[in-house]
Amino acid sequence: MDRIRNIAIIAHIDAGKTTITERILYYTGRTYKIGEVDEGTAVMDWMEEEKRRGITITAAATTCYWQDHRINIIDTPGHVDFTAEVERSLRVLDGGVVVFDAVAGVEAQSEAVWRQADRYNVPRICFINKMDRIGANFDRTVSMIEERLHAKPLLIQLPLGSEASYQGIIDLVENKAWRFDDKPDSPPAEAAIPESERAKCAQFRQALIEKLAESDDQILALYLEGSSITPSDLRQALRRVTLAVKGVPVLCGSALRNKGIRPLLDAIANYLPSPLDMPPARAIDTRVGGEVTRPAKDDAPFSALAFKVVSDPFVGRLVYFRVYSGRVKMGAQVFNSTRGKRERIGRLLRMHANHREEMEEVGAGAIVATLGLKNTFTGDTLCHYSQPVLLEPIRFPEPVLFVAVEPRTRADQDKLGGALQRLTEEDPTFRVNYDQEAGQTVISGMGELHLEFLVGRLVSEFGVEAKVGRPKVAYKETITVSTEVEGRFIRQTGGHGQYGHVCIRLEPMERGSGFQFVDRIKGAAVPKRYILAAEVGIKEAMETGVVAGYPVVDVKATLYDGSYHEVDSSEIAFKMAGSMALRDGVVKAKPILLEPIMKLEIVAPEPFLGDIMGDLNSRRGHIESIGAHDDMSVIRAHIPLAETFGYATNLRSLTQGRGAYSLEFYNYEELPAELADQITGKAMVR
Repeated sequence: MDRIRNIAIIAHIDAGKTTITERILYYTGRTYKIGEVDEGTAVMDWMEEEKRRGITITAAATTCYWQDHRINIIDTPGHVDFTAEVERSLRVLDGGVVVFDAVAGVEAQSEAVWRQADRYNVPRICFINKMDRIGANFDRTVSMIEERLHAKPLLIQLPLGSEASYQGIIDLVENKAWRFDDKPDSPPAEAAIPESERAKCAQFRQALIEKLAESDDQILALYLEGSSITPSDLRQALRRVTLAVKGVPVLCGSALRNKGIRPLLDAIANYLPSPLDMPPARAIDTRVGGEVTRPAKDDAPFSALAFKVVSDPFVGRLVYFRVYSGRVKMGAQVFNSTRGKRERIGRLLRMHANHREEMEEVGAGAIVATLGLKNTFTGDTLCHYSQPVLLEPIRFPEPVLFVAVEPRTRADQDKLGGALQRLTEEDPTFRVNYDQEAGQTVISGMGELHLEFLVGRLVSEFGVEAKVGRPKVAYKETITVSTEVEGRFIRQTGGHGQYGHVCIRLEPMERGSGFQFVDRIKGAAVPKRYILAAEVGIKEAMETGVVAGYPVVDVKATLYDGSYHEVDSSEIAFKMAGSMALRDGVVKAKPILLEPIMKLEIVAPEPFLGDIMGDLNSRRGHIESIGAHDDMSVIRAHIPLAETFGYATNLRSLTQGRGAYSLEFYNYEELPAELADQITGKAMVR
């Protein structure tokens, strides 16, 4: 188990994660041909949408072997819309390789994934990619890692050349230089460190030793004694410091030119943790409620965390899980402690992107998929039924973009519900709600690309044609003054007629109070059964609205008088009379429209503060407070829901992709008169 490495490749979009993974698979013998993202031949980007767009959308898992180490890799997306894939990957993995573009340096999503890794205390190494590109700047990228990410970079390599002259690396641990050929099968060639670089190498090697001495007592002792520090001493110290998350080894290369991948594999094996190096998994014993630990041992009670659900078109519902302790066999019965249900493990599969290898049994540290788990979802704990425990679940960000979706045909309508349910099972950041007031199915996700991708899957995988549109805002109507009105419903035809007569007082109430009906009839002016019918009529009229067709709220209706006819009166007549009274009364009581107001919290770098505030003012936002957290500004504001559509994209453009925000409902407030006139005008046109 000490030779297992469970790692994620994480970075900003287009930093080269998938290209690096493809080279790793080739050099470890997992594939016989290098796949290319631009050509749509990358093994890890196997979905049609990924090939078409040239980006990673869903985290893909694979396993390879290097120097007797088994490396389980998850290649994650870089686009902010698919941040949930990174979140769930980091939750179950032990280490990470963070990739940076040598030209762009630390980018927006680099900061986001770094914060996610910090949250889970994941040891990581850095790989500065694209050293052969025009504008590549190794020193600038290292400075950005230190300043923006507040990390301690430990340079174990220096680039040998740069841009078009980039040839290889100088290994500061071994004090050697290695030159790489563009041909993938050419082994690295050891070379003498150029005379012009020797002073610089000695300086950086000394700086590496001093940085390690700050965090590692054994190196500190050797340093103070003036003893010779061997490459083996440095490697052991680098491993200890990396596992303690006190520093990050920094490497460099050019994945597209096949340079620096073999040393990266060595670094993964040498410096990133095995399951044994990680603290025992903490869990809650569901029987007694106390905290227990599950060490990474095959003879410990079985415990695992489901972190991904996929609807595979060929084999059905796949559940990916990480085994934290114990062993599990194909066909074994396990307990889902999150749902309180027993499940049976079907086939156990080791995944290689969308290819599968069957396994009979897996132990602690394994990352596998299984078939047959019908009631297990993302974040659920699987364990032995005799010792039930609950592992910490995965927390996902809330969706930020909402759109309405409707089927194109009746046949699509029948299939839409099932397809949306399966997508929500797979993606915890995808939500589906039915808006009763607007009569729409509203889907929500992390951004426009996220929702566009999921709607595309409705067509390609589930055969459902759907139209996506801007959702209606759920406005409401209310009154501002009290009024008294009569409602008379009198119809006389041959035979029985219809007679209903009510006198109602309407009064405005506080926001959020709803509706109140008061019976103030004295004597027997109106019989009880007709009073109830009048109340029903008032409620029905309130639901359909008066001014613009939106529900009427926060109104008190008092029935204080009326009359009835012994023969012609009926419940229907009084129901109609109540409805007519409400409609007339709302028109007379100076009605207004109310709009939903959202609580908005924005986290963005301080230099963008002015642009954000100007944009909020243009969107009728009201800023409540501005605070600071490290080098980020935190803005809290209230903003109308109608002004938030498309805000995710707008905020990213204002902040160069470095801003994030969250929304939640706050209350209803009066809509400005000029906007209300536009809406009521549209309602009249309809």
